[in-house]
Amino acid sequence: MGGARGQYVRGRDEGPEVRRFQKLKRMIFKHLAFRFMNNRKLIVGITQGDGNGIGYEVIIKALADARILESFTPVIYGSSKIFGFYRKLIHDLDSLDTNVISSARDAHPKRINIVNCLPDNVFVEPGQATPESAKSAIRSLECAVEDIRRGHIDVLVTAPINKKAMVQEGFGYTGHTEYLEKVFNVDEVTMLMVSDTLKVGVVTSHIPLKDVPRSITRERIVSKLRMMDRSLRRDFGIDEPKIAVLGLNPHCGDGGLLGDEEQNIILPAVLEATQEGINAFGPYSPDGFFGLGNYGRFDATLAMYHDQGLAPFKALAFERGVNYTAGLPIVRTSPDHGTAYEMAGRDQADPQSMMQSIYTAIDIFRNREAYDRLTEKKR
Repeated sequence: MGGARGQYVRGRDEGPEVRRFQKLKRMIFKHLAFRFMNNRKLIVGITQGDGNGIGYEVIIKALADARILESFTPVIYGSSKIFGFYRKLIHDLDSLDTNVISSARDAHPKRINIVNCLPDNVFVEPGQATPESAKSAIRSLECAVEDIRRGHIDVLVTAPINKKAMVQEGFGYTGHTEYLEKVFNVDEVTMLMVSDTLKVGVVTSHIPLKDVPRSITRERIVSKLRMMDRSLRRDFGIDEPKIAVLGLNPHCGDGGLLGDEEQNIILPAVLEATQEGINAFGPYSPDGFFGLGNYGRFDATLAMYHDQGLAPFKALAFERGVNYTAGLPIVRTSPDHGTAYEMAGRDQADPQSMMQSIYTAIDIFRNREAYDRLTEKKR
């Protein structure tokens, strides 16, 4: 079954001329973003995540080139002791200029700053999920959030955590996304997976698969589409974004034979969103949508549940993928991988996703500055 804007019809092919014009507008927007940056280096707060995973390794490797400090000021929330432990395990690494501080207010603009927010006797066991590593991950996150709320850092980048271990230690949330939604007192956020070629949001996130069907409602889909539309405009500088919406059932329900959510819930939500001026299209059958590369015709894709969106995203963009939380008053990104205990402490971790997370956070912050100034002038 085809996708639809309206009754299961494909999104329009705008042609090379329109695409070139849209690309030109994006280049102009990015230029304006840099004009409004006031020549100020941003302070990037980075949480250590689970200290027994690959968090420190990807952080250290991402910050290894001294030239990177010309672009931003990094502040790591964790432990200088753990940083030193992993630093020694990484081969072919030049000397790193570090600065141990008690607050991001004391960050040195040309050094790797480390806020020591963990006990001096913190213990490291690479590859193991332990109560201590979970408590340290919680403390690191809390310290960073406190600083960004006070304006001491500009953006937040979170290293991978072990969700189960943190919940067992009283965290109370199923992930970063849910925690930040509560802390910043927003009604709703959206997990948006981002790469240079693909952006995927989800209607339902960290819930059991058996709970997904009853959690898919017309109201929730429309709400997610509104949020994605706003984020694509403000955070990514995309004018008139096009969003594809996936179905829930195999073959989009095959006319009701394999399920009726597409007819009764998803399609009406797409129609409601289009009536609000959102360029929404769908529902599309996920297998053909990704298999045929149709995602390239859209600025973003809304999946119905976690693995429906994240499995193809990671298959297509794992090394460059970034997890972005849309809908927050602050900018938060994270690598699209987990703790990877199996390779922790072995100097095998690839830092590309962490590097992309840092630069994506900076780009979004700058885009917001430019967008807000431009819209303010229009008012």
